[in-house]
Amino acid sequence: MLKRLNALLDAASEFFAHRKGLLPLIGIGCVFLDFIIQFLPFGWLSSSNLLEHIGIIMIGIGFMLAWAL
Repeated sequence: MLKRLNALLDAASEFFAHRKGLLPLIGIGCVFLDFIIQFLPFGWLSSSNLLEHIGIIMIGIGFMLAWAL
């Protein structure tokens, strides 16, 4: 189990080392999508700001990961 996790982290590290701005861009896209969705009737997704929170977390992780790599 730990070998799988280690292999997964190594693969993710290799992937994001060449694409440093990908996670922040996806996070910005989530925040923008949440801005659009809040004006549409999508039920709990419109009122919860879930995509905004996920996007902000992705932006933070993306910047920290880009700094480390």
